[in-house]
Amino acid sequence: MLFLSRSKMKLLLSDFILFLQGWYRFLFVRLYQSLRHLENAKSSVAEKLYEGRGKFVRPLVHSGMGGLVVLGIILAPIIANSLPGGNSFAQTPPPSAVLSSVTEAEEQTTTQVADSQRRAKVIDYSVQSGDTLSGIAQKFQISAETIKWANDLGTNITLKPGQTLKIPPITGIVHKVQRSDTVYSIAKRYSIDPQGIVDYPFNTFTNDETFALAVGQILIVPDGQMPQPQAPRIYVAQQTPNAGTITTSGIFIWPTTGRITQYFSWYHKAIDIANSVGTPILAADAGTITVAGWPDNVGYGNRVMINHGNGYLTLYAHLSKVLVNVGQTVKRGDLIGLMGSSGRSTGPHCHFEIRLNDKNQNPLAYLK
Repeated sequence: MLFLSRSKMKLLLSDFILFLQGWYRFLFVRLYQSLRHLENAKSSVAEKLYEGRGKFVRPLVHSGMGGLVVLGIILAPIIANSLPGGNSFAQTPPPSAVLSSVTEAEEQTTTQVADSQRRAKVIDYSVQSGDTLSGIAQKFQISAETIKWANDLGTNITLKPGQTLKIPPITGIVHKVQRSDTVYSIAKRYSIDPQGIVDYPFNTFTNDETFALAVGQILIVPDGQMPQPQAPRIYVAQQTPNAGTITTSGIFIWPTTGRITQYFSWYHKAIDIANSVGTPILAADAGTITVAGWPDNVGYGNRVMINHGNGYLTLYAHLSKVLVNVGQTVKRGDLIGLMGSSGRSTGPHCHFEIRLNDKNQNPLAYLK
């Protein structure tokens, strides 16, 4: 019996050891798997935080601050009651302080609302009975000139009820961008610094680095001034009198001053001398006027032709004003007209020809 008892005890002990080993393996595997999952979760969180690179900083900070505020609210009464005169935190402020605080808050809110409601675009306003230009300008807090410029109003302004006016958002110019316009050319035109156009918050650019503009876009030019229209140049010239009996010299002088913009060629049998409108045109030599004006509506425009009586003819084209008549005689150097851009011309110049027996010659071979 004793032998059997010992055998059973050994068997029971070995079974118990196997039981403990099985539990150990089971617990180790479970613990290992849990730790591995925890490590994987930690790695995933770290990767997300790294990918965000500070993206979650603000939520975490806000959450932390919110927690501190809640903690402060919970602990404040306890701390207040534990201090001498513990009810001081709960004392109601005097009514004057409350009123002052509310008033200041309202003033700040009103200012912020006004700033946020500033207009970005031009609006339409329908004129009411009794409206004046200055009154409308004061109503919208802009200058009267700004409204005049935006609506192309002249000097004699008469407003009618129901009339629609364009009201710019601020004092200045409303400019529609044209081809070749730049911030700098627009600023120069309206006499302001380019930085003023760039700084206006509602102006946009196709490129914020170069301040490039799109053709047709509306640009606000703060405090811009409309350029004054230039008075047209008036050229006062008297008709050149008849020279009487003349003697041709066969020597030609330059008919005008300026720069040569086109030389003699097979397709352009003359020279072009460019200068400003109104530059005097002189007879290159003495002769009789055979053509004066624009009789045939061809590309020469206003022109003068002089027969010098020795086989030579000279022609002066694109004049702005002709100062001689057909049939009169002129001496070399007499004023015969003023430079212009009439006829087939792209700018003010004198088209000058010399013909010998009806054949065009290169004027540069004759001019002295």
